[in-house]
Amino acid sequence: MIDQQIRTPFTDLVGVPHPVVQTGMGWVSGPRLVSGTANAGGLGILASATMTFAELEAAIIEVKGRTDRPFGVNLRADAGDAADRCRLLIDHGVKVASFALAPKPELIAQLKEHDVVVMPSIGAAKHAKKVAAWGADAVMVQGGEGGGHTGAIPTTLLLPTVLDAVDIPVIAAGGFFDGRGLAAALSYGAAGVGMGTRFLLTRDSAVPDAVKELYLARGLTDTVVTTKVDGMPHRMLRTDLVDSLEETSAVRRLGPTARRTLEFKRSSGMSWAELLKDGRAMRKAQGRTLAQMALAANTPTMLRAGLVEGDTSAGVLASGQVVGVIDDLPSCEELVERIVVQAAAELKRAASYVV
Repeated sequence: MIDQQIRTPFTDLVGVPHPVVQTGMGWVSGPRLVSGTANAGGLGILASATMTFAELEAAIIEVKGRTDRPFGVNLRADAGDAADRCRLLIDHGVKVASFALAPKPELIAQLKEHDVVVMPSIGAAKHAKKVAAWGADAVMVQGGEGGGHTGAIPTTLLLPTVLDAVDIPVIAAGGFFDGRGLAAALSYGAAGVGMGTRFLLTRDSAVPDAVKELYLARGLTDTVVTTKVDGMPHRMLRTDLVDSLEETSAVRRLGPTARRTLEFKRSSGMSWAELLKDGRAMRKAQGRTLAQMALAANTPTMLRAGLVEGDTSAGVLASGQVVGVIDDLPSCEELVERIVVQAAAELKRAASYVV
């Protein structure tokens, strides 16, 4: 690992030398990738939404066995066992709790009381102001270029509005893959960058090599934002399956949706009562319709089929638009080093313009 070259409020807050975050991607951000990022000096984040409680605890223990550096866990704030999972982070001394949706103020307070850094992901300035008022230590803001669930506003427009709204560290995500992007984000006023697809395409990622080759072969126009997988805007690689979902009516999707819901129930070990409880929480927190909640059960199963089993005929592949400019598979250490070195050089070059 290279020495620290860029110090920001985020590196001070979290205790990592480099302002680079590997985001929590379901079925991708496992112990190997997270520890690889941590050992490279960035912040690795475990994705827990696709894990049972027992699997999450085992994953945390494995990461701690692979690294002594800070790391984080991404949590579903609307999960029925969210409070228990937060207690798990506290008990194991996890440094950062990140959230895809805003956690309740009392959950934030509980985590902060035990020195866990709270970092929700947000998609609008008003949401950033809300969680900052509740005590969040930092926020991650993802523009429309990002993979997975995303909004319509590009990072270059969304980021400055969030920076103007809050005075806590802001991590910029959506469209970042190299040191020039980190330098640009820091110039905007961000305290670091978050990257998903770029870390998925590393040698430390557990995604099958054949699937990585599919990503590497794609261009800038080969992703699509669809609502046909789980009812919410979701950016992924354009495949034959995704194209067929886009063209299929809701009635014809009903049968496959029911089958995938049953498969998710079996793999998660959740009871029907627990699934319904999660569904009610999701509906309350996100305002989803009943049809959207039914579709939401598709997501873990379809992502697993694509990202774990490599079956693109039955699975989907979440991806940011940056897939079109990535052409190699470095290790996490190689990736973080070249991003930081390039960013430092670009910041020095830009500073030379000042008279």
